[in-house]
Amino acid sequence: MFQPAARFGLGLLLMTSAAHQSYAEKAAAGRQVEQALELEEGSVKQVPYLLYLPQGYGQEQGKKWPLVLFLHGRGESYGPLSLVTKWGLPKMVKEGHDLPYILVSPQCPGDNSWNQPGQQGALIKLLDSIGSTCAVDSNRVYLTGLSMGGYGSWRLAADHPERFAAVVPICGGGRTEDAERLKDIPIWVWHGDQDRAVDFQHSKEMVAAIRKAGGQKIKFTTLEGIGHNSWSAAYATPELYRWMNQQALASGSKE
Repeated sequence: MFQPAARFGLGLLLMTSAAHQSYAEKAAAGRQVEQALELEEGSVKQVPYLLYLPQGYGQEQGKKWPLVLFLHGRGESYGPLSLVTKWGLPKMVKEGHDLPYILVSPQCPGDNSWNQPGQQGALIKLLDSIGSTCAVDSNRVYLTGLSMGGYGSWRLAADHPERFAAVVPICGGGRTEDAERLKDIPIWVWHGDQDRAVDFQHSKEMVAAIRKAGGQKIKFTTLEGIGHNSWSAAYATPELYRWMNQQALASGSKE
């Protein structure tokens, strides 16, 4: 599925009254580079993030690409932005895999968390910014996160269900009272049943609540005998990407 990435230069620029981008390195297809979104409003003033553009990006005029927003776990808050590549999709890119998505991987500071209002608002502004600077297929925006990022994914999806074609929360948890808002989103939940950091019951209860609300687009993978690191198995599963690629806001699932 994934091949080594080709490279070519592509400049990006955004300057508005509400936010502007700063670039540590110019974005280019096949590369994961450090960027930052500077915000003039709200409690969060800066969102550092990694941006990856897939192989072939920019070669076909008018082509739009699916986008994946990846939310890291708590451990990746304490250190440089490069620490976000420790796990998950940013790690895969770092190791040379060519993902067929625009990948946006922000970093949450250690004194905050993804499911807090300030960070949630900043994430939406980040998505808006990327949507205005990159060739994003707005009908195919996917959300995933692990541990703290799993909690953030549940929260962001519940508050903005209209924005995401699919959500993949891994070893996280949400609020069961959000089930009605989540029931129509394709969601694939992953959790190890021996997780001692985030109780397996958190995912189990969310899935049950959504199904009780009438949700028929939710999948749940229980990783038997696995502890907190359920993300390694999840992101290494080819079927996850086949399923995700089938989801779109405009036409719905192809399943």
